[in-house]
Amino acid sequence: MNIIMIGAQGSGKGTQAEALERALGLKPCSSGDLLREHIAKGTELGLKAKPYVERGDLVPDELVIGMILDFLRASQAQPGARGVILDGFPRNIPQAEKLDAELAAAGQRIDAVISLEVPRELLQGRLSGRWVCRAQGHVYNAQTNPPRVAGVCDVDGSELYQRSDDTPEKIERRLDIFFRETVKLLDYYERQGKLTRINGARPIDEVTRDMLAALGARR
Repeated sequence: MNIIMIGAQGSGKGTQAEALERALGLKPCSSGDLLREHIAKGTELGLKAKPYVERGDLVPDELVIGMILDFLRASQAQPGARGVILDGFPRNIPQAEKLDAELAAAGQRIDAVISLEVPRELLQGRLSGRWVCRAQGHVYNAQTNPPRVAGVCDVDGSELYQRSDDTPEKIERRLDIFFRETVKLLDYYERQGKLTRINGARPIDEVTRDMLAALGARR
């Protein structure tokens, strides 16, 4: 079962992807995490993508699509593979069309799309209080999901830090892009009958419960 999660930065996609991994055995794929990994390793893709990420702009489609498709192929080749959760990709209609075409050529498809919907003013507060663990990228929020010990990941004990793109200016730029461009994907997937809208402004466990119920109805 291949799932796409759509939501603005701060909507809880990473947290909910972890919940779906535990519940359904699906492999999360965050395009942002993959890009940061390439940037940290200094790969050719990372060097090309770095200026876009630092400005808070969308990375060009040709850089992202190849990386995502490689991830999908590698994941599908693993024994017992049950599907993936795409987080942060696609971000626009051309990417969605390319993804559909490439999956169809491989005899696969996107089975369900979850839209986590959160008001913009709440997203701004969430992003300014977001912390990420250095070891595995677990996400916390000072207001909605704080760690048990300040500055320390509950899962692996690693240090928590704030990402360089979580400054007020970059937050506003990324939210502008989402509400101007990425939301157009909702109509695209709604026409395919794959879209489920979830109120992401509620407590984490309530959002998880509704997501699992929606996905269970589609299996």
